[in-house]
Amino acid sequence: MGSNRREWLRLFAAAGGSYLVASGSRAADRLTPAVSAVDHLLLGIGDLDHGLTRVRQMTGVKPAMGGSHPGVGTRNALLSLGGRRYLEIIAPDPAQTEFKFRIDLRKLSAPHLVTWAASASDIEAVAARAREGGFEIFGPQAGSRTRPDGKVLRWKTLAVKTDLAADGVDPIPFFIEWAADSQHPSLDSPAGCELRAFEIDHPDPQGVRNALARLGIEADVKSRERARLVATLRTLKGTLKLV
Repeated sequence: MGSNRREWLRLFAAAGGSYLVASGSRAADRLTPAVSAVDHLLLGIGDLDHGLTRVRQMTGVKPAMGGSHPGVGTRNALLSLGGRRYLEIIAPDPAQTEFKFRIDLRKLSAPHLVTWAASASDIEAVAARAREGGFEIFGPQAGSRTRPDGKVLRWKTLAVKTDLAADGVDPIPFFIEWAADSQHPSLDSPAGCELRAFEIDHPDPQGVRNALARLGIEADVKSRERARLVATLRTLKGTLKLV
């Protein structure tokens, strides 16, 4: 494995990256609806404090600080979306001198969904399916993050390489399998919101549909000039379309 790939993997795992849902069995090649596949949605912003204020204004829920991703240059805050799903507000970490996150969040003056993570109960099975689908993969790779209370969360991630990222948005998720001794962040993050629908807009909708299907995901992908992710949330302030 070349040094560039090793570095990419290290940064990806450190940031809590994820990729698509799959069980250990491929029973009849059934596809999982994208909204059910979501582990978490990544809401990027150039300044975390500003992002927290905006999310609280939009949802009525105050996100809780998550922690930093050493070596990546980011930090985050979280809120639960119900059903083992959560929203990760992710931004540059001013305490770190280098920024190496794969999407340049520093340009974002307002919160913007930049990518998503899908849950995996058996990440090795996900890797096998991705290889069978003809994808180049990165991982599985171990990652961890220390919470403000000192507890360490651990996971494994798997990335799938495609050329579908556009407009600062990656519509193809990364997979995450949480360690058995790590509590899923949705269980103790601030509650009050629920993910009701998840859609993708993209200049190449069929390409996105095909890539996701080969990875076991069925998604509603609409043709649009610019790529974007669209999450419909039930919040304390009513229905919210988050993009």
